[in-house]
Amino acid sequence: MQKIHDKILVVDDERFIRTTLAQALHSWNYETIEAASVAEALKVFQEEEIGIVLLDIDLPDGSGIDILNEIKAQSPETIAVMITGNVDVKNTIAALRGGAHDFIGKPVRLEELRVTLRNALETRQLRREVKIARKAQAVKFGFDQIIGESEPMKKAIELARRVAVSDVGSILLQGETGTGKDLFARAIHYASDRATSPYLAINCAALPATLIESELFGYEKGAFTDAKSRKEGLFEQAQGGTIFLDEIGEMELALQAKLLRVLEEGSFRRVGGLRDLPLNVRIIAASNQNLKKNGEEGTFRLDLYYRLSVIQVDIPALRERGDDCLMLAQFYIDKANQKRNGRKLRGLSPEVARLFKNYNWIGNVRELRNLIERASILEDGEFVTSAHLPADLWKDKVSETGNGAAIKLPPEGIAMETVEIELARQALERCGGNLTHAAKLLHISRDQLRYRLKKSGDGEIEDVE
Repeated sequence: MQKIHDKILVVDDERFIRTTLAQALHSWNYETIEAASVAEALKVFQEEEIGIVLLDIDLPDGSGIDILNEIKAQSPETIAVMITGNVDVKNTIAALRGGAHDFIGKPVRLEELRVTLRNALETRQLRREVKIARKAQAVKFGFDQIIGESEPMKKAIELARRVAVSDVGSILLQGETGTGKDLFARAIHYASDRATSPYLAINCAALPATLIESELFGYEKGAFTDAKSRKEGLFEQAQGGTIFLDEIGEMELALQAKLLRVLEEGSFRRVGGLRDLPLNVRIIAASNQNLKKNGEEGTFRLDLYYRLSVIQVDIPALRERGDDCLMLAQFYIDKANQKRNGRKLRGLSPEVARLFKNYNWIGNVRELRNLIERASILEDGEFVTSAHLPADLWKDKVSETGNGAAIKLPPEGIAMETVEIELARQALERCGGNLTHAAKLLHISRDQLRYRLKKSGDGEIEDVE
């Protein structure tokens, strides 16, 4: 057996037992430390990194249960194996509740101990791997990964952070399609004390009511024609964790009533079942609709709305977030660069940056992400230009008429020369600095465009082929 880094602490008031166990452990290549009392054991635990504790229950200055509780409070990963010559039901229950891994009776059979330690090490390694995986998930889906410096976004994130660490059982996220409600839901889960338990999501708009019910609650064998065996639903699978009900506004009223009963009573019943099962999950519901208004109109249960919205987090639309659109654009450009072979986009052209800040973003962050992905495929230059962007982005600047393009005259008027220069610059930006292509957009020759740009004070223009 390979030597482990963590030590094994042997706690027993009988010296012969400690010595016998220590010698056996040493022969199996374990490093051991001995303690004869509660006080001595706790002192060792404070000074050393202990991986496994072999713990006698009856000690001269207290109980091994006291040591177990203290150890688990300080280091939940430490494995505790109880050793006792008197198996008492009360002590057994207390030890199991305290997180004991296993029991070994006296006199200790060394082969049994060896198997128990091997199992304990496997359990400890699994816990470490799970902890590492959970930390990675928490980093990947944490609040720090939500991009935004605008005040509306900061307020939403701050509220969500506070809710995450609370004991509130239901949370409502409201925001337009594409604002990132799923990101907020995951961040809340991984910032909570439920992070080590499952996070499960279901889109209420993607499944018919009959399937949603069986997915949520599970079903018993024979509950319907195809129910050939019992199935656990999300409420069972996510025990101790979080369930994300996306687009809950699409849930049928009959199922809303069942969900309300579950939330009110803290229990649920499988489809076709006769027994109520306890519920221990946090519900995060999300909708792109105004559920309170829907409730007043009769398309959503108001009592369910009030039950879900104990805490409501309103996620702002992208058009309300100022320069966040530029930060997000750069983020998605950087992600796109990771997929590109050799060629790298540096960012947005000045023209596109202006367009982005003034655009309505009906599809919010999802629309922006898709737009950058499209541009990263089609763009040949170093910057995202309007050449490969949808016309919706700049139609507010130039509106289509039956006779062609018409520029809107501002109320205070504008100099014709200024209009020419601005259009020339925009055309050049859209074409990535290529004079020939820009001139074609303006229906003038390349030399005419060069003349207008020089006249504007831009000096000699370097053409990009």
